[in-house]
Amino acid sequence: MALNSVISEVEAQQTSGPNGDMIVVEDLWRTYDMGSEQQVHALRGVNVRIKQNEYVAIMGPSGSGKSTLMNLIGCLDTPSKGKYWLNSQLVSELDDDELARIRNKEIGFVFQTFNLLSRATSLHNVELPLIYNGTPAAERIERARQALINVGLESRMNHKPNELSGGQRQRVAIARALVNSPSIILADEPTGNLDSKTGVEIMTLFDQLQAKGNTIVLVTHEPDIAEYAHRVVHIRDGQIYSDEPSKRFKK
Repeated sequence: MALNSVISEVEAQQTSGPNGDMIVVEDLWRTYDMGSEQQVHALRGVNVRIKQNEYVAIMGPSGSGKSTLMNLIGCLDTPSKGKYWLNSQLVSELDDDELARIRNKEIGFVFQTFNLLSRATSLHNVELPLIYNGTPAAERIERARQALINVGLESRMNHKPNELSGGQRQRVAIARALVNSPSIILADEPTGNLDSKTGVEIMTLFDQLQAKGNTIVLVTHEPDIAEYAHRVVHIRDGQIYSDEPSKRFKK
């Protein structure tokens, strides 16, 4: 084989990424410079693969690196070293504008603090990602309405966050995460600000979303919440400590 052909084949493999998995993280490092020649290695050579329609929980104590890993998977940060493919696209080498486009198109975020606009209705809060990507008004309103119906909030579309319970606000946030039909739903401590009963309701909703084909990555420090996932990845000191089926799904 000619040298140019070999080089082209290698380059193609590097840009297309491993096939078959939605998320592929290889030898991922994230190092922070703290001044005075001090460095903190938040991630130390992490390797993770997540298939389409998997439901994975990432667990670890404070300072373990789980939030850093979430930020990298969510394209909110870039690695210091290593590679990250999302849907066979090598996103670890994209610039800020390209990462913003990937976030808006491929990733639905659900945060502990809901992150809703206080003066906007549920419908308008869910519309926001579609406004950012230029979706025509009639289409985005219909898609936002359907997303709210899908999470059981058809009667609360015109209510503002202060007129909703905590669980209802989280449902609005989940509808907003779903409205773009993202490749993955990335949930960061989604029950952290909810009472236990409402937390169970929200986790039941995630079960239903996964059953409909959504890929879910859940970041939590609570073992009972992690057990809703099918697979639990434990991270400690910036490295994967264990990666195994959750107790509910062990054979």
